[in-house]
Amino acid sequence: YTRTPPCCGWTMPGAWLSLLLLAGGIAPSARGDPAALLRRENDGSGRCTYSFTVASPGEASCPEAGAVAQLRDELAALTARLSRLEGAGGVGGMGGSGPRGADVSGVWSRGPQRAAPGGCEELQRAKERLEEEKGRLEREKEELGRRLESSAREIARLRAAQCPSGTGGVPGRDTLRSASKGQWEPEPLSYQELQSERTELPASRLMEETALGRPRAEDSGCGELAWVGEPVVLGRADTIAGKYGVWMKDPEPVAPFTRETTWRVDTVGTEVRQLFQYEAAEQLARGYPAKVHVLPRPLESTGAVVYRGGLFFQPRRSRALARYDLRAEAISAERELPDAGYHGQFPYSWGGYTDIDLAVDETGLWVVYSTEKAKGAIVLSKLDPETLEIRRTWETNIRKQSVANSFIICGTLYTVSSYSAPNATINFAYDTATGTSRSLSIPFENRFQYLSMVDYNPAERRLFAWDSYNMVAYPVRLVHA
Repeated sequence: YTRTPPCCGWTMPGAWLSLLLLAGGIAPSARGDPAALLRRENDGSGRCTYSFTVASPGEASCPEAGAVAQLRDELAALTARLSRLEGAGGVGGMGGSGPRGADVSGVWSRGPQRAAPGGCEELQRAKERLEEEKGRLEREKEELGRRLESSAREIARLRAAQCPSGTGGVPGRDTLRSASKGQWEPEPLSYQELQSERTELPASRLMEETALGRPRAEDSGCGELAWVGEPVVLGRADTIAGKYGVWMKDPEPVAPFTRETTWRVDTVGTEVRQLFQYEAAEQLARGYPAKVHVLPRPLESTGAVVYRGGLFFQPRRSRALARYDLRAEAISAERELPDAGYHGQFPYSWGGYTDIDLAVDETGLWVVYSTEKAKGAIVLSKLDPETLEIRRTWETNIRKQSVANSFIICGTLYTVSSYSAPNATINFAYDTATGTSRSLSIPFENRFQYLSMVDYNPAERRLFAWDSYNMVAYPVRLVHA
């Protein structure tokens, strides 16, 4: 062969070409040259090559080498397999619909030996998505593990601090051990409430109560608030309308209602008319009311109470009070509260249009509010539950907007220091019997840190509260004067 620049290939003299063809059993043409098809092109690396094709004069086809035939068969099988994967969404898309665990190391086009553009990149992206999902699930698993561990510790702490079972054949009653024994003995968890308590008052001055928070008959007299226990969650609102609300039981019910009948109002909204009725607190926890009352007039804020068969509430954007008869399902009494601020004039510190707040204690029905004359100080009025007439009024020196909420026990007003601080206190008391107030520092836990309602139930001797979607109850202890 001779090199012929500038081409990068080689040329072959005609004589040599004829000899090679004769040696291969290929006859030349009539002109002495083989009937050959010459082709000049660059190969894959850019080098210039010459190739030629000569038809065989005696063979219709050539037997292929075994290795070549096997390679072509394998290539055809692989192409068919990849085609099936593409049709099933296993290659190219990889959006999670293909079979799990498939091992695909590359993507091929319909033509042999050429990678499909973008296929590997798509597989890589799918792999990255799966890795991200795996990481997210692992993080969720770790978080659930931490929460479970925290709950287990809390239950163990509450179990260790729970009061012992009472004596005298009354199961489930918390009693104090004698001072000589000096320790608590936990009782089995037979009730939903898990309570822990700590006080420095002498045991002889503390009032005993059952695990349900109700006082004994012999201890039903009035006294001063000495202790508030930890909150027990009895239900939870499952919609945004339940961030604030009020839940109640009637301490003096009228048939067909009982002391176990439970009432609830979700108070987020401008037209709050629905009053949910539950046969018992257990039904409240499940979230399925036995009946829904639609009030003739919308109520405002979280100051409503249920007492002697009626719902007492403040109609929206008014200084009036109304009584809704739960049996007749109609408003039976309505009266304006003279000079009372309303709709944001004198609310509690958390706001919520809590200008007028109704309350019930051992002595009857009350209303907590303020007036321009009182310059924002809390005013208390005792009400007739049938006519809503004011029987007597007291003006305190406690500024209403400086406290988070209030409740009344045995004719004494108690205020809560903060609606959001986890460790709040009962910080003031105003005694209507003496007309005097005093500072207090009784611990009060805001577990969910958004307290929108607190009321006292004298029949159960517990505080009912609404704390950021959660309906909770606090046990209390009173000290005899």
